[in-house]
Amino acid sequence: MPIRVQNDLPAKKILEEENIFMMDEKRALSQDIRPLKIAILNLMPLKEDTEVQLLRSLSNTPLQLDVTFLTTSTYVGKNTATSHLDTFYLTYEDVKNQKFDGLIITGAPVETMEFEEVAYWEELKQIMAWSETNVTSTLHICWGAQAGLYYHYGVRKLSLNEKLSGIYLHEVYNRKEPLVRGFDDVFYAPHSRYTEMSREDIMACDKFKILAESKEAGIFLVLAEEGKNIFVLGHPEYDRVTLDKEYKRDVAKGINPEVPVNYYPGDDSMAKPQLLWRAHANTLYTNWVNYYVYQNTPYEW
Repeated sequence: MPIRVQNDLPAKKILEEENIFMMDEKRALSQDIRPLKIAILNLMPLKEDTEVQLLRSLSNTPLQLDVTFLTTSTYVGKNTATSHLDTFYLTYEDVKNQKFDGLIITGAPVETMEFEEVAYWEELKQIMAWSETNVTSTLHICWGAQAGLYYHYGVRKLSLNEKLSGIYLHEVYNRKEPLVRGFDDVFYAPHSRYTEMSREDIMACDKFKILAESKEAGIFLVLAEEGKNIFVLGHPEYDRVTLDKEYKRDVAKGINPEVPVNYYPGDDSMAKPQLLWRAHANTLYTNWVNYYVYQNTPYEW
């Protein structure tokens, strides 16, 4: 897919080297079509890594996407250069009067905190309220999914005894839903979190359709309001080495983490991790863009 981003975004060069078609602003303006406007609220600390992962996942449809990166104004992390944020990111105040066809709210490493304790919680609530009227479909990822389920539907978050980390097998439900069209009966997906959402609350809510679940990692994919809100309780966008970096970071901190499940061959952390989830991750993002964004969004808001 031709993805339109600012010409000097570092992620653009990385993806072009992977032979992913990234359209510059000049060429996009020469085409007489309306691109889909996608906003990505990037709450991850390593924002440039997440940019590459998400743009790669969104690159598998012929539709043209015009991507806008958003960050919070009430909290500025220390892991991304201020110059990068100033150049490539906007805030809610910059876009609150705009309409977007799709919005992605990423995960964030704050799941052990109560939602109300997170520095940018009030701002995130404002963005999620705005998305109800200004966005066709919102895709929430990991902690972003937990936050969305809590804010929109009051679903509780529960602490795990230890970190859930690894590549887990999932079973597909409700196969006729377009979001899981093309999925096999079972598929793998990464998880990396210290909390989970109340399965009892999710199962009890008649607004939800559960589309995928893992016996070990729990509910993975939840559809609400016919796709107005979609919740992915894992990290399908992760690349091959993301969990490797997280694991070795935690080892260096002295946390003594468990080796990620089903990740390293022979559980040898020096071995190259196997990539088992990319095809289904790409299908998930492609289905979201096609069936819940493109098929439902008006040509003119």
